[in-house]
Amino acid sequence: MSQTFREDIRNVAIIAHVDHGKTTLVDGLLKQSKVFRDNQQMGEQILDRNALEREKGITILAKNTAVMYRGVKINIIDTPGHADFSGEVERITNMADGCLLLVDAAEGPMPQTKFVLRRALEKHLKPIVVINKIDRKDARVAEVVKLTQDLFLELATSADQLDFPILYGSGRQGVVGPEPDSEGSDLVPLFEAILKHVPPPTIETGPFQMLVSNLDYDSHTGRIAIGRIFRGKIATHDVVAVIGRDGNIIREKIGQVFTYLGLNRNAVDEAQAGDIVALTGMGKVSIGDTIADPEAPQALPGIDISEPTVKMTFGVNTSPFGGKEGRFSTSRQLRDRLYRELETNLSLRVQDTDSADVFLVSGRGELHLAILIETMRREGYEFELSKPEAITKVVDGKLMEPVEALTIDTQDGYIGILTEILSKRQAKMTDMYSDGHGNVRLEFRIPTRGLIGFPNAFLTATRGEGIMNTLFLRYEPWFGEIVSTRNGALVAAQTGTAVTYGLNNAQERGDTFVEPMTPVYEGMIVGLNSRGADLAVNVCKEKKMTNIRSSTSDIAIKLTPAIKMSLEQALDFINGDELVEITPQNIRLRKKLLTQDQRLRAYYDSSKSGAGHRG
Repeated sequence: MSQTFREDIRNVAIIAHVDHGKTTLVDGLLKQSKVFRDNQQMGEQILDRNALEREKGITILAKNTAVMYRGVKINIIDTPGHADFSGEVERITNMADGCLLLVDAAEGPMPQTKFVLRRALEKHLKPIVVINKIDRKDARVAEVVKLTQDLFLELATSADQLDFPILYGSGRQGVVGPEPDSEGSDLVPLFEAILKHVPPPTIETGPFQMLVSNLDYDSHTGRIAIGRIFRGKIATHDVVAVIGRDGNIIREKIGQVFTYLGLNRNAVDEAQAGDIVALTGMGKVSIGDTIADPEAPQALPGIDISEPTVKMTFGVNTSPFGGKEGRFSTSRQLRDRLYRELETNLSLRVQDTDSADVFLVSGRGELHLAILIETMRREGYEFELSKPEAITKVVDGKLMEPVEALTIDTQDGYIGILTEILSKRQAKMTDMYSDGHGNVRLEFRIPTRGLIGFPNAFLTATRGEGIMNTLFLRYEPWFGEIVSTRNGALVAAQTGTAVTYGLNNAQERGDTFVEPMTPVYEGMIVGLNSRGADLAVNVCKEKKMTNIRSSTSDIAIKLTPAIKMSLEQALDFINGDELVEITPQNIRLRKKLLTQDQRLRAYYDSSKSGAGHRG
């Protein structure tokens, strides 16, 4: 088949490590391309419209927009920078011909920089490097450029990938220039670099062919398939063949065809090869499917997604408070929601278990699963979760486990305590270097299970003065056992309402997680013991009334403020015999076995079998 080019289009993905300024740069590109009216107040993080994205300050979902510059339409694909959402990067780069790689002028290339660049070069995307945040006081531009060039030398698959332009700028100020000391006034040099260096889409002659890279949903039009047209053209009301990843073919009729400009989808009568479009009317279409001409249904290569590394169970809420706070609490509702998530979340895996009320869910990391959990919680679901575990494999008779690269930026005063904590988690230091001003970067190789629960320990050890990043490396032979260092739990001994007197007694034994007037149930975890064993406490116990007046009766009991855990902290905290109860209103910790008798019986049974168990 002959090939031509569409000079009126450029398709470019923006890739970077988390917090290196992708979304802020996209804000500048949108504003300076004049896609908004002068009186529109768009604010910041324009594309991050998801509430969780704005709260956490990270991009979670890949999304696309478009701007016009000198008569050329530039389709921009914004991708997540966190390793747990790398599946979004893997499926979305199919739509691009080039990429903007952003590198922080102070931090330099980070673990996720390596991952996204490797993916881009594997897809043969033409790179443009932007050294961002050059206005930082601690910027080290020359050194970062050298480190970036070294990264390209390591990852390049062909010599031409080593020939890339480098621009310097500040996404927050909306300026970029060809030299680090050049005083840019806008983003025009970046627009010009995109037109010059990103190749126009290659157009093959032949019948219609498009790969679905994303899905959206509208209450009026239903499911919306988003992707790039590789061949031919599509018009409203055309009949197409949808080729599933399993090879099955069904016929569907297109409702409407949309293209992108700014934040808007614009309906068009027809779209051609090279366009990124949104198609409605197809009820049975999934990410990775090929939409093709029904007379010549040829499938495109599928989307290669890396395997998950962490698993946990989602189960129906079996606590005494189950069904009281959520709108969706049955096993059927939970199962339908989890399997529906698979349509758009390609990195996720869901499996039924022997129990109809429990489902095994696997993802790319704790944060990947935590975002799903928080999304479901806000939608009105309630359920219970087990402790996250690393997914292991047996290869040639050897037990293999996922291993990750851990990078820590902190103060040199914390090196000792961090290396001590990580050595107990089977981590092995691979590099360490200092900037001479008290800042240090530590690099480790660590099994994924060693990272479970580490973020809390890391924040405590560094007093919040540190940043950690991880990146999956490979499966390696089992590193050895990791001994839990968590103290025992304070467990509620009866159901009722926590009161000040009972909590004051509990605080003599450890730290508490609940406040007065909080409803509790037997088996609910209400605090952390100061000793290693679990301890049953009665936080509902009230002070006995007497007819003897006490000289101190007017002195109010002052409690230490309760420790409030986030979802991620709760998942990190629990042991294997504990669960996290999730409802729209509360996050509670509990024992799997609620009564003291059940736990003691399980302890004695496991002692007889020699398994050992926390009582």
